[in-house]
Formats: sequence, C-alpha cells, structure tokens
Amino acid sequence: MSVEILDGATIVNFLQDEEAFSASVLNRFAYLDTDNDGLLSYAEMLKELQSLRVLETHFGIDVEPDPDELARVYESLFVQFDHNLNGTIDLDEFKKETKQMMLAMANGLGFLPVQMVLEEDSILKKAVEREFPKVAS
Repeated sequence: MSVEILDGATIVNFLQDEEAFSASVLNRFAYLDTDNDGLLSYAEMLKELQSLRVLETHFGIDVEPDPDELARVYESLFVQFDHNLNGTIDLDEFKKETKQMMLAMANGLGFLPVQMVLEEDSILKKAVEREFPKVAS
C-alpha cells in the first residue's frame, strides 16, 4: 500500500486513455480469474469486493460488521457487475462496471486533490502512476 494524491481529473484522464485503462482491467481480470476460464465466479470476485472495504468506518479502524449484512452487500455488488445475471462476470462486464465505478469515484472526488491509501496493484494506483510517472533519482 502507498499513500497517493489524486483527484477526479486523474481518474477521468486514465479512463480516456483507452489503451492504459484496458490493459489495467485485463491484468486485474486475469489476476482474479484463478481458474483461467475467462469468467469470474462469485468466489473469484469476492476477494476483489472485500478489498473495496465498503463497510470500513472510523478512519480505517474496522468495526465488526454483521456477517449477514456483509454477505448481502457483496452479493449485491456482484450482481452490479453481472449485467446479464448468469452468475459469472465476463471481461466486458468487468470492464464496463469498473469504468462506471471509477467515473462515480471521479465525480465524488471532484477536482480538489485528496490523499488516499491505494493497493499497489489497484487500477487506481495505475491511474496515479500514469498521471504522475516516477522520476528516477
């Protein structure tokens, strides 16, 4: 994990770079597709959904959530990705929903920079790296 500074423009610019965005989505999808069948099952997608930390509260200190509530949240997020409701997520569904989620995040952030803690292999981290490439010392 690393602390990065980003704003809505960083995300929008990344989404507009179709090559960079598509490559990042494909890499993430391949990482999640542990059985290499070209589809994400609920079990494969669960780790990704958990990394969203949708019920985290109190500035990074987790409160023990109700397991039933948590299961309902993850199931509803999975359905959000599963556009054709066939019980699996293909690459196109994953890409479309990832783009929609990132646009919503960009809209929520606006254009004032904020600091965020990002996973090293996250798509948001790729957006920041694209916008602000590391300069060799």
